[in-house]
Amino acid sequence: MAIVMGLDQHRAQITAEWIDTDTGEVSRSRISPAHRAGVRKFAERFRGQELEVALEATTGWRFVAEELRRVGAVVHLAEPAETAARRGNKKRAKSDRADARHVRELLMIGRLPESWIAPDHLLDLRSRVRLRHTLSHQRGEWQQRIQAVLYHHGCPQRRNLMTAEGLQWLKVQPLPAGAREQVTVALGMIDALDAQLAPLDKELRAYARRQLGCKALMKHFGVGELTAVTILAELGDVDRFSSSREAVRYAGLDITVHQSDQRRSPGHLSRQGPPALRWALFEAAQSAARQGSPDRDYFAQAAQRLGANRACLSVARKLLKRSYHTLRELGEEALQPA
Repeated sequence: MAIVMGLDQHRAQITAEWIDTDTGEVSRSRISPAHRAGVRKFAERFRGQELEVALEATTGWRFVAEELRRVGAVVHLAEPAETAARRGNKKRAKSDRADARHVRELLMIGRLPESWIAPDHLLDLRSRVRLRHTLSHQRGEWQQRIQAVLYHHGCPQRRNLMTAEGLQWLKVQPLPAGAREQVTVALGMIDALDAQLAPLDKELRAYARRQLGCKALMKHFGVGELTAVTILAELGDVDRFSSSREAVRYAGLDITVHQSDQRRSPGHLSRQGPPALRWALFEAAQSAARQGSPDRDYFAQAAQRLGANRACLSVARKLLKRSYHTLRELGEEALQPA
């Protein structure tokens, strides 16, 4: 007996609808509360049966997929935006049951837009890479708050505030008590973030020096330890992309185009992929302006026409394509844990 199931997942409940492909019987159930124990109890009823399940790649999918795999199910992860787009523009009833039915029907007719499910060790690495990216991003936001306070009170513009000289300069600025308190809190938050970032950076750098795929990526000019481990974790198995262009599209570095007849709007980055991957590629691309870079001439020509930032994006696409081919040549060994 073969069973095809669709799930619609929320924090409070999970709605399931499945069909027995032999008899055509459709059944439904609701898992509440939607935690691991409840999903495990629900999945046990299907142990030993031929079960295929589709669910969207929203927060919480991992533990649901793990419990379904425990009972031998084949799990398909649906890309949420593409799944919603395939519902069409026609006005229909929108409910949890309808969503579960929608992903089940897409799976049955072979039109489910699937996302790749990475192995567990790569999911763990990806979570650490994204944690580091979030901490680094928050650190930058606190620095921007300090700059905003300084500008608001008419202080001269100054870069590199987090150096010893910059901090000394910051102490002597004539700020009122309220503004000084804002700066003090911001500096405290930056120190707290640095305390979390330091051991995380050390571990990720050590991992990159041991892992085969990261070592291969670091042979490209501009790719360092942190950028290499980020590219590996976020890009994953490149065999799922038919070409390097698809990898660029996955990263969100492709230029969107909207054209009708002779009218064409100016393109912009889609930004649909992982932000940490775009950060790593842009950081590596900034090295293209240095002496000795194989992309220095290309960068200079592009910067003259487009500006430095857009030239960096062009080099980032080149680096992503090179990374794609490097990981593809290594094959399965590229993703083996260190």
